[in-house]
Formats: sequence, C-alpha cells, structure tokens
Amino acid sequence: MQTGSPVLYRPEAGARPRIDRAEMLRYLGYAGQTIEPDLARRIELVAEQTERDIAPRGVWQVFDLDADGADDRGLPCIRLAGTAARLTGRDIFRHLRAARRCAVLACTLGMESERRLRTLAGQSPLESALFDAACSAYVEAAVDRMDAEVGRAAAEAGLARNRRFSCGYGDCPIEAQDGIVAALNAGRLLGLTVTPTHLLLPTKSVTALIGLFEGEPADAGERPGCGGCRLRGSCAFRARGTVCYG
Repeated sequence: MQTGSPVLYRPEAGARPRIDRAEMLRYLGYAGQTIEPDLARRIELVAEQTERDIAPRGVWQVFDLDADGADDRGLPCIRLAGTAARLTGRDIFRHLRAARRCAVLACTLGMESERRLRTLAGQSPLESALFDAACSAYVEAAVDRMDAEVGRAAAEAGLARNRRFSCGYGDCPIEAQDGIVAALNAGRLLGLTVTPTHLLLPTKSVTALIGLFEGEPADAGERPGCGGCRLRGSCAFRARGTVCYG
C-alpha cells in the first residue's frame, strides 16, 4: 500500500450506499417512541429520495508519517509527510504513533445537499429535519464504504488498520481539517472548503484518518468514547441519552 496518488470514490447510481434507517432515526432523536404510520412513510420517502438524488463523492490517499515533532506548546505533533498538515493532541498521537503510514479520507454529499437543506429550512421544519437526518446518515454510510476500501487495500498490502479517527475526537483540534483538506486537494477534487471556524462546507462532509500498521495495532478493537471529547458538555446526543458513534 504505497503513498502517492489519490483514490477517488464516485459510486454509480446503482452502487450508492443505502441510508441506515435506524441511524437516520437516531439523528432525529428517536429513543423508542411510537412512530405514526404517516410519519414512518414520510421518513422512508425522504430516505429514498436522498439516495436517488444525492451523489456522495470522496477521495482518500496514503501518506507517510513524521511522529517525531512537537507543536508550539511542546506537545506531540504528527505530520503528514510532504504536506503542511499537522495533527496535534495526545489522542491522535496515541492513535498513529506506531503506524507505518496513514490513510486520509474526505467524503461529501456536495452542494446539492447544501442547497436543499437551505431551501427546506425556509419551507418546512419537518421536511428539513428529515432531510438533515437522512443526509447525516447517508454521508456516514458513504464513509463506511470508503473505510472498507481502505481496509481491503491495507489487507492486500499485508498491513493492519485501526478505526478511523476524525478531527474533534478527544483533544485533536478541529483546526487540523484545514491541512487535511489541503493535503487531499479536496477543494479541487470534491469542491470541499473549510470555513474560518474550521468547519467543512458543504456541511454534510467528513474527514478521517486511519492508521496502517505492520502487525496488530494496539487500539484496533477500541471504540471512541465521550470521556475525552471536547463537546461532551454541550453534546445533543448525550442530552438525549445516546451517543454519536452508534
């Protein structure tokens, strides 16, 4: 599994991922309530329309790592070789420090999803909420497909991989997204940009990193948790008694 050229993810209409309906309900705040038949039909219709009309796109690329540096505060800092991207924080350092390489990916539902979200927000609160939840579940399904591609390529190269890790997990700052988007040339390839507050635009977009190891990675079976998350105190999922990671 060599570093070098980016790999594009552009599924044809018949090969697009399906929205996990349970995941869509989770984004809607579902916690076992009774769903009226009319609403259930509306949820299914919105999910089907989203799958039909919105085309996910992505790119991933493998980079060598430099894990010997430090940031301005003297804390560990991992760099993606050949780029200006810097990954600071103890959590991402633990996640990648023993990795031979790193697969970096970005995925988006594009500006069509963004335009429709804005239009529906001014027309129908219900339709807006349903479409927003469908898109959130849809982009995660697309990232899962890309994650699986990385896993297959790693296995063919004799490498193990750990779970994907995104900026904002633990103490890895969201500011790192600027460098990741630039390193992937995701602006040109996907139309992805980063706002001055380091959020992705279109909003239904995801970036992530996957460590690639010679041998079994120490955290291969771990799941993300709430303990170190910077949004723990204001998390809407925790307020509803659930979590953001399934």
